Amino acid sequence: LSSENSWTDDLPLCQLCGVGSAPNCVYGPDGKGTQSHPNEDGHFCFSTDCCFLYGVFNGYDGSRVASFVSQRLTAELLLGQLSTGHTDADVHRILSQAFDVVEKSYFETIDDALAEKANLQTQLPEGVYPSAQTQKIAERLKALEQEVSGGATAIVALILNDKLYIANVGTNRALLCKTTSDGQNQVIQIGRAHTTDNDDELSRLAQLGLDPVRLRQTGLISGQSSTRRIGDYKVKFYHTDIDVLSAAKQKPIISEPEIHGGQSLEGVTGFLLLMSEGLIKALESAHGPEQVNQEIVAMVAAELAQQSSLEAAAQSVVERVKRLHHDAYVSGRQRAPHCGRHEDMTLLIRVINYTLADGSLTPTQGGRIYPVSVPYSNHQSTSKTSGTLTNGSNTASTLEGDTPTAGQSPTATLQSTNTHTQSSSSSSGDGSLFRQRGSQAAQPDETGRVPPYVDFTQFYRLWGSDHSEGQGLSGDLGPQ
Repeated sequence: LSSENSWTDDLPLCQLCGVGSAPNCVYGPDGKGTQSHPNEDGHFCFSTDCCFLYGVFNGYDGSRVASFVSQRLTAELLLGQLSTGHTDADVHRILSQAFDVVEKSYFETIDDALAEKANLQTQLPEGVYPSAQTQKIAERLKALEQEVSGGATAIVALILNDKLYIANVGTNRALLCKTTSDGQNQVIQIGRAHTTDNDDELSRLAQLGLDPVRLRQTGLISGQSSTRRIGDYKVKFYHTDIDVLSAAKQKPIISEPEIHGGQSLEGVTGFLLLMSEGLIKALESAHGPEQVNQEIVAMVAAELAQQSSLEAAAQSVVERVKRLHHDAYVSGRQRAPHCGRHEDMTLLIRVINYTLADGSLTPTQGGRIYPVSVPYSNHQSTSKTSGTLTNGSNTASTLEGDTPTAGQSPTATLQSTNTHTQSSSSSSGDGSLFRQRGSQAAQPDETGRVPPYVDFTQFYRLWGSDHSEGQGLSGDLGPQ
């Protein structure tokens, strides 16, 4: 499917979002990076008369599936299927049907290639010395495998009637950040990754006859961590040939999206983030998995306060993550072994009632960043919420993301249930690292630089005291 000319080129792009991306990278011993394969991520961001539609897609073993899904899914959602008269149940049904139709349509495009592949495999005699004919068949089989292999995961956001819906298949992530009246940024993670670390997914697979303990130990299934994915004919049509899936009574790896919402955006100021798995994993590899949501929100808030466009802000955040990952590798420290490579990275930022003015965005200027990472909970769901809550205040409803109680201690003990969640302490502090001086963003001087807003005095004092012994170094280090 060619991406050079598509009917989606005529759809109006949403002006309220920006996308940043970076290709995959493998580091050599000298720290220099090389791209190991073409970029396989995809995305879209469209606006119509009745709704807004956004998506981030993480392809693997080629970009064919991600490209197909990003174009076909748009056709299944933006050609009159959605209207302002639809209820939440209607929207859930339409989104679910769209994913089902898209995957079936994709497999129709590779039907002939799969049939040819199966036919050729029967013509390869076993245990016979390779001849010119068998070599020719083997080469054709290799070409066909490249044509039909691969899959994609997807995270899609729909805004209709000022309500947000998230449809997730796989391991990408959606975060909704709400700026409260006192300038805090409260973050809700909407949904969880579909992996064998997800108890709900393990329960679903166990009901099909699979061993949940073995699944959790295995981790990767046919090379991928996702238990839901689009395409990937091997796990869809030949799962009985995959040892860990062979006992399943029905198709275990599915493309059915987990759908959340609608969540009202009325009166909300903030931003929505859609992140590909590669971006999440790169930051997790560099700094550990505990604070990823908080770090991304802090970076986005800082860049939105500095950049003149959403595209520039999104790209700057991706570049920051790329640098953090690279620096962790070349440092040779604890996280270095985890950072030898990263996959394609995509970040989509969609602002909600933000106003661009004088090259900066006003809602968070001078504000403090208190990220509260709250797993999204649908009221109809009976599953327990989970995840790490940090720097936040008591939130009685993860669906509504209520304003944190003033004065609530950020050191409360983590308690996770269906209806009530408290926050835990965090190593990321109160967000003062990114706090602006005064109520206005720092202005560049005549050289184009802005005054530093991170105070390294304590760092240099501690670093100097640790390194001065036996080296004749002064403890008074730092910029001169």
